[in-house]
Amino acid sequence: MFWSYLLHLSYNMWIDRPSPELVYAHHNALPYMRFDEPLYDDLLKAMSDGGVDMLLFDLGDAVRYESHPEIAIENAWTVERLKEELARCRAMGLEPIPKLNFSATHDAWLGPYSRMLSTPAYYEVCRDLIAEVSAIFDTPRYFHIGMDEETCPHQTHWAYVVVRQWELWWHDFQLLVDAVEKAGPRAWIWSDYVWNHPELFYEKMPKQVLQSNWFYDETLDPEAPMVKPYIELDQHGYDQAPTGSNHSNDVNFENTVRFAKERMSPERLLGFMQTPWRITLEEMRQRHMNAIDQVTRARNWFEK
Repeated sequence: MFWSYLLHLSYNMWIDRPSPELVYAHHNALPYMRFDEPLYDDLLKAMSDGGVDMLLFDLGDAVRYESHPEIAIENAWTVERLKEELARCRAMGLEPIPKLNFSATHDAWLGPYSRMLSTPAYYEVCRDLIAEVSAIFDTPRYFHIGMDEETCPHQTHWAYVVVRQWELWWHDFQLLVDAVEKAGPRAWIWSDYVWNHPELFYEKMPKQVLQSNWFYDETLDPEAPMVKPYIELDQHGYDQAPTGSNHSNDVNFENTVRFAKERMSPERLLGFMQTPWRITLEEMRQRHMNAIDQVTRARNWFEK
């Protein structure tokens, strides 16, 4: 069992334009890194001292990749700096896992390539980045490729709207999975495609892909459309890492852990993920600290 936490290096994953109409302005993509290192240092210590033992780095354009340095934003970490941080995490008992979200709704970090979806140039960049990041992380156990919320309603505020559907979505998804597996890790995704396409999902989704369904309300009704997949994924034999959050309340993560322990097969329950969905800036310190505390309490309850 792992107890993981999602931390953003880059926050250029929601909107490709300045959009002042948004309540949460941090979702706007900006050409420079937004990341407070003193907060990051404190979060690492809190995770290490608490119940977190796996850290997912949402990398985006906050690394100056050697294969595609043109993607990097101002003040992006060098590959050497990232490697130093990965070693530091391991020394603190935190297993580092990479995440690059290739959903068309969350790929502003790809810069010009986000407007080249499903072209030869796009495929080449995706393969290059997956291979390089896997090597940087010394062939991690998992590689999260996102792939959530690729719908028109989720791109309401975007300047450039594009959605892959049906055969094309599955073609590109499989290409990404193949690239991850060629590099060595196990592919990991958000599972919300199943909400609207259950029959197609269970027909085409490879069993080796680790699933993270997510639901962030206070109460988990097993018959609710976004909760039911936890049970159905289990019944279909998929390994899972259920995902909770303190995005909108302070009880969801712990309730998610209780739901999973009571209703899911222990052999297919590989771990959990906490996702505060907040930028790594000082103003969000308490939100992050609360999220880590929730993991600690949930793990203590789960393991007692």
